[in-house]
Amino acid sequence: MKDSGRDFVVAASRPGYEAMTRRLARDLGRRFHLVSRPEELTPAFLKERNPELVFLPHWSTIIPAAVHENFECVVFHMTDLPYGRGGSPLQNLIARGHTETRLSALRCTAQLDAGPIYLKKDLSLAGSAREIFARGALLVEEMIREIIATRPRPVPQEGRAVVFKRRVPAQSNLAGLTEVGKIHDHIRMLDADGYPHAFLEVAGLRYEFTDSRLEDGAVEARVRIVPTNREESP
Repeated sequence: MKDSGRDFVVAASRPGYEAMTRRLARDLGRRFHLVSRPEELTPAFLKERNPELVFLPHWSTIIPAAVHENFECVVFHMTDLPYGRGGSPLQNLIARGHTETRLSALRCTAQLDAGPIYLKKDLSLAGSAREIFARGALLVEEMIREIIATRPRPVPQEGRAVVFKRRVPAQSNLAGLTEVGKIHDHIRMLDADGYPHAFLEVAGLRYEFTDSRLEDGAVEARVRIVPTNREESP
């Protein structure tokens, strides 16, 4: 496809995509506009810039119909779709025992995570959530470059859809887990900024766990201890 010379938009509610956007603009010689808040991603904003594509590598809110129906929006989802549609994909995958996944680039449609697929790439689920997100961000950049260069035609999803439910903070509680490996997985899958860390509550104290390591059949982790009624404490 001939280069149209039009701009691109990158919408990411998670920090860390500024450098990627600058690299893409520098390397491809095109203008990229970064959006980080839902109120910025409006039809008026997009109409003014008339982007060729809108990339959404990490977006936590529903994309309005007025946006995805009028502009080609490419969403990145951390599962091998149609398996794992829905919320908290990283945590749901690790909780189910997965060690590998695929990062899917799909066209946004009215049905959540059900749009046709541009391409998929393998992604390891080793390490903490923070490390996995960093690895995923590098893969997103690679996929954006490939999509712009080749403009693959998105193809419908095939197979049985499996839908994940978005996790809630109470599910970060470690109570009830008795296997060392599952405790390690629970800690690491929640170890990223903006996520409720794995915790235990005992005798009025909350123990929050990060930086988990599994060695010789034992878990070593960093622990932060705070009163459960901290807001009421003097």
